[in-house]
Amino acid sequence: MSVLSGKKILLGISGGIAAYKTATLVRLFIKAGAHVQVIMTPASKDFVTPLTLSTLSKNPVHSTFYNEEDTNAQWNNHVELGLWADLMIIAPATANTLSKMVNGNCDNLLIATYLSAKCTVYFAPAMDLDMYKHPSTITSFNSLKQFGNIIIPAESGELASGLSGEGRMAEPENIISFLEADLLSKLPLKGKKILITAGPTYESIDPVRFIGNHSSGKMGFDIANRAANLGAEVILISGPTHLKVENNAIKVIKIVSAQEMYIVCHEFYNDVDVAILAAAVADYKPKSVAEQKIKKSEIIFSIELEKTKDILASLGEIKKNQFLIGFALETENEIENAKLKIQKKNLDLIVLNSLQDKGAGFGKPTNKITFIDNNFNIEPMELKSKEEVAVDILNKVITHYDA
Repeated sequence: MSVLSGKKILLGISGGIAAYKTATLVRLFIKAGAHVQVIMTPASKDFVTPLTLSTLSKNPVHSTFYNEEDTNAQWNNHVELGLWADLMIIAPATANTLSKMVNGNCDNLLIATYLSAKCTVYFAPAMDLDMYKHPSTITSFNSLKQFGNIIIPAESGELASGLSGEGRMAEPENIISFLEADLLSKLPLKGKKILITAGPTYESIDPVRFIGNHSSGKMGFDIANRAANLGAEVILISGPTHLKVENNAIKVIKIVSAQEMYIVCHEFYNDVDVAILAAAVADYKPKSVAEQKIKKSEIIFSIELEKTKDILASLGEIKKNQFLIGFALETENEIENAKLKIQKKNLDLIVLNSLQDKGAGFGKPTNKITFIDNNFNIEPMELKSKEEVAVDILNKVITHYDA
């Protein structure tokens, strides 16, 4: 999955021959999973039609502050457009548009929106060789970079004038690659490897029946998706669940039993920076598993159980530099039991859930947690969606590495 997936991208198009490439650029943004809105200068319509870009972006194309043909039409609010975007790309950025960006010459909707944008702005210059190397153009480049804007360098090749040299707008595929590389390099968990467990485990009684629990796995999956979107390399070890990851970069390993999860966790643990054990692992399993389906014959039937291996404690015993996060689901003496688990299992942080809290627990879209660290600092959180809880948990990881 592209890092552009889900991003709100505002594409500004100025009046140069390279504008014809923006149809392909919009298509690639949409293919990457981005949401796209387009602003065109009036001159750019001579090179590519608003209808083409509207069809590809699945949104109306903006060009003027209001529709001159419809006196009742609502004006195009440049402030709202600027605030909507996660990133803005001006491509092609002609010499004229670059100069207006530098000097704040706000005579069209594109420049007004640029001046209102709060997001990172990228610009892809496109002009003839001599124009590209002219001192005024170089001054524009330097000024825009000082403003915090990011240049997508022009490429060399045949130009519209018939000359050959530097000044061609970067090809759409190269613009996509540039943006992805730049965004990835700035993600806070780039270079970190995170192991996450999710879901229940099933402990077989016979070939048909098992002991399990009501965990859906959603909390672990939400943490995995968020971690991957923040740039981490994610290994998700999941018990039986119907859930699927949203980010294809996540390595999913499916297991069934606590013993299988134990083996896989230890296989990867030494190589990870962070381990977040959100799975609801069975504490006990049948001491022996029947080879054939057990017949319904006895009025009272008992199963002898034995403890499963404590995965979290076993990882705590061999912990080196890993940031180890555990979960605790309690029904009484929640804080004290969680503190004991931190000490006993050598954790850095525990995420406490209480079944006493409305909206928390298995099978719900929300969760209410309390963070307790290994210094016993207690931080209760409000009831939130599990997606928001995942954000809070990963923020703890980011803070740990920023400290």
